[in-house]
Amino acid sequence: MAVFMRAFLILLLASVTATVAAPLQRELGQRLLYHRVTELPADLPATAGPARKQPLVLDLRFVQGKEAAAIATEAWLKFHASARTPVFVLANAETGGELRRMLAGLRRSPGVLVVGRPGRNFEPDVAVQTAAADERRAYDALASGTAVGSLMTDNPEKVRNDEASLSRDRLADASADAATDEIRGKTERPPVDAVLQRAVHLHRALVALRKL
Repeated sequence: MAVFMRAFLILLLASVTATVAAPLQRELGQRLLYHRVTELPADLPATAGPARKQPLVLDLRFVQGKEAAAIATEAWLKFHASARTPVFVLANAETGGELRRMLAGLRRSPGVLVVGRPGRNFEPDVAVQTAAADERRAYDALASGTAVGSLMTDNPEKVRNDEASLSRDRLADASADAATDEIRGKTERPPVDAVLQRAVHLHRALVALRKL
């Protein structure tokens, strides 16, 4: 009971400070929302907001946090995640140790699926093989204003056949984003965020299977 009350108070504090923090959010199509956390617990989505009513990609990559942050995040995940509103948690070996241990304790929890690049002391539910430098470039590119659709569009021959068949409805505006980038003179191809791409593919698979 004491742990629950502590988590509740931390979440209450997060909701109060949410107006000050400015987490990064993007629509990923088909009711899937991307939400990037950079500071915990302030950046956790409001439990009464739109994120509570839809599937969510919660990006915890490169985020640090002590025990209180891990407790608040665990409480938020348990409150939000369900079979109908899954949370695809993005994490990596650079995610804080307390957060990684918390995520490991949530294995097989309904609605929580950890997706990421495996590394030392970190084994996600769904492992994505990508270079650490490429992941960091893609992560930084989104914060710098690169369109999220561009970060998930790569050479179709590189996409696994099973995933490609489930992602025909990939963000409709991806081509428009690419055209806009070209007009702006961005000749360098944006890096592909393979981890985010995999989370979106998993969501599309669940949609195709009528699980959501």
